[in-house]
Parts: sequence; C-alpha cells; structure tokens
Amino acid sequence: MIWGIIRRKVISPKVLGESVQRIRPAVSVSGPQCYRTMRKEALLIGQGFECVQRSGYHILLGSHAHSTRREVIALFQTEHFFRLKNRSFSSDSGDIVAAVVPFMGESITDGTLATFLKKPGDRVAVDEPIAQIETDKVTIDVVSPEAGTIQEFVAKEGDTVEPGTKIAFISKSGEGVTQAPSENAAAQPPPPEQKESVEKQIPKAETAPVKEKIKEPSPSQPKAKGTSPPPKATASEPQLPPKDRERRVPMTRLRKRVATRLKDSQNTFALLSTFNEVDMTNLMKLRSDYKDAFVEKHGVKLGLMSGFVKAAVSALQNQPVVNAVIDGEDIIYRDYTDISIAVGTPKGLVVPVIRNAENMNFAEIEKEINTLAKKANDGSISIDEMAGGTFTISNGGVYGSLLSTPVINPPQSAILGMHSIVTRPMVVGGNIVPRPMMYIALTYDHRLIDGREAVFFLRRIKDVVEDPRRLLLDI
Repeated sequence: MIWGIIRRKVISPKVLGESVQRIRPAVSVSGPQCYRTMRKEALLIGQGFECVQRSGYHILLGSHAHSTRREVIALFQTEHFFRLKNRSFSSDSGDIVAAVVPFMGESITDGTLATFLKKPGDRVAVDEPIAQIETDKVTIDVVSPEAGTIQEFVAKEGDTVEPGTKIAFISKSGEGVTQAPSENAAAQPPPPEQKESVEKQIPKAETAPVKEKIKEPSPSQPKAKGTSPPPKATASEPQLPPKDRERRVPMTRLRKRVATRLKDSQNTFALLSTFNEVDMTNLMKLRSDYKDAFVEKHGVKLGLMSGFVKAAVSALQNQPVVNAVIDGEDIIYRDYTDISIAVGTPKGLVVPVIRNAENMNFAEIEKEINTLAKKANDGSISIDEMAGGTFTISNGGVYGSLLSTPVINPPQSAILGMHSIVTRPMVVGGNIVPRPMMYIALTYDHRLIDGREAVFFLRRIKDVVEDPRRLLLDI
C-alpha cells in the first residue's frame, strides 16, 4: 500500500484534499495527470522507499509535474516503477543534452574556443572530444556527455568561454538533426530549368544598365581644372612586397601567455648570465657502460638529463640563495627543490615540474621526465603538473644550440641552459686530446644573487657532471 503526506507553505484545504486524493490511488491511474501548485515541500512515504533525490522536473507514473521555483524531496519505492528522474536536458522529451566547457583549473577563469573537432550532424560517443579550449597554459577537450548526434553549435571558434558555458546541443536519438550541406553540393549550379525561370522573373529594366557601355572620355577633351596627374614613384622610395604575400594570424593564448611572462621577466629581474664549459667524457662513459643494465632493471633509458638534474640539486643545496625568491621586501628560502624542465611543443613552450627532485634517484628522474615530456607533446599535461617550480633547466642542445642566454621563468630566480655537445681539442695532462664539451649558462636575478654565488653554483654543476662519483661521496 502506498500513501502520501504533503506539507505546503501556502495551500488551500481544497487543493490539499485534491492532491492527497490524487496521490493515494496513484497505482491505478491510467491517464496522465498534471499537478500545478505553488511552492511546496512534498514527502512521499511508503514501504520499501530507499532513495532521496532533488529535482525541478519529475515524472510520476507517466504523469508530468513541472513548476518553476519548486523543490521536491521524494523517497521512492524500488519494487515498483514509481521513480523520480533527475536529468539535464533542453527539451520536454529529454532527448537534447548540452555539451559545456569543463572546469579548467583554479587559476584559469576562461579560455578561447580554438577549434571544433566535429560538425553538426556527426555521430559522437560518450566522452568523445567535440571541441578544444585553449587556455594560457594547456589545451582542454570538451567532450560529449551522451552518445548521439550533434544538433548545433551555439558558440563559434575564437569565442572566449568560461567553465559551464554551453557550446553544443546533442540529440541522443538523432531526430531533428539535419546534415550540413557539403561544399561540393553548395558549389553545384542550379539546373537549367530553374535558371530559365529565374531569368524570366528578373525585370528587363534591371538588366538594361548592364548592357550600356560606359562612355570613356575622348583624348581631345580637356582635363578638369585643379586636378594633377598622380605622382610617380622615385627610385629612392622603398618597394614594399605586395600584401598578398603576407599572412596575418592571431596569436594563440599559450603564445600570448609565454610572451607576457618572458617580457615581465625582463622588466622585473636584473638579468645577468655567467658561462662555463663541461667535459662530458665521464658522464657519457657512465651512460655507455650501464645503459643496457639500466634499461633491463628500470625499464627506461639512462639519459644525460638525470645527471644534470642531480647536479642541479647538489648545487642548489650548496647555494641556497639560487633556490630562493624575492617577495616584496622579503626573501623566501625554499628547503625543497622542484626542478622545472622546459619542453618545446608544436603549440608552444611548457614547463612541467619534477617534484621533490632531491629525494629521487636517476631512474625515478628519467621516468618522470619521460612521462611529463610525453604529456606535454600530446597536450594532455595538466595545470597542476606545471605549477610551481623553484629552478628551471632548459636544454637547447637537443635543437643544436651552441650557446645562449636563457630567460628566467617567474617567480624563480635562476635558470640553467644546456647546449649541444661538440668535440673540441682540449689540453689534458699537458697533451691536446679531443673531448666532448658542452657550454652551460646560468641566468640569474642579480638583485638577489651575487656573481660569487652564481659562479660557485655553475662550478658545482661542472664538478659533479665531470665526476659523477662526487654524488656518491657527497663531496
């Protein structure tokens, strides 16, 4: 037996009686019934009730009840088909769902709708990306909440959107969706019969001016007074290239963000760079001797970046001021080392962070670098994986750079630049021998770091890379 109790803030006894009578014999109701009341709070109680849900739209035994500004709290019986549905949709049948911009991170309030991956009329599966949102740091996919057919887009490429903004409507059944006309169909001329009918409908008066020839002034006519021939270009004027050979494209949000941060770095910091060179013989020999055993045990290749990360951690511990940062009139010394690795991607520069690098060994560093680099290249890296960082390493040597002065990544105070390895003649033990050499550069904020600390920092990296055994002995 199902019975109901209804509590209302504003309700007449007559309406209350009707509501109770209609709910009490609910199981035997054969036709749809509509209930339209004022703001109310309904409590339905019976045997086997288990769940509580909130909704502004509900279906009761095939009957629709809909009202604005109403909150319904219902317990329903699972043994029968008496249930309460809670679903987001845009039509009375619940067939249309909206694809909205997801949450993009605590520090990101909006993004630019970069591109649509689908077209109206295309079939999509659940969680299939249909568009991409470009933010200051990463690219985020907008996915379809349900399987169905894209009905229409309600935003266009280039729009600035916020989390929760609707960009598309999707029909789960595919009804009412018209396929977008193809370009070939749009380019086809109308049939001859239609062409003739169109020509008949056009009045002759409109076509008459077209047949008239424009009268050209005869050479004998005198020129109007006050007019002068256009000035001829002199040989000294520069000949600019035609505009059709140039392309103007808008900057992406990531590129604008990188440009802003790097320019702010130049405007804020007192940038100064110091250089040194490193003999890579011992580190390369270490990798060559143990690369096979390293892969067999750890499942990842032994590279040079892990050696430089360990050397940077050692140098930061020896010179803590390089790991510090200026905050107003204070200096913040950080007793942890989060190393940022600059990664160049087709969409721009990203800087993922290796957390607590001082507690990691060579294998753990190599695995983390490979994971972050893969995510950065395929665009799946998250905001949290790029936030923070106390020191940055940029390896321009992978592109063949011989020497450079890297720019500090705010709010850090220094950055290490690695470069290409070149075999050069070096004096070793009084003899000239070929050695694989690398130039390294340290750009630092001279407001905080003096030249003495900067040189000692770079010398420590040189000593550790040239003799990795120092890491084992801590000397």
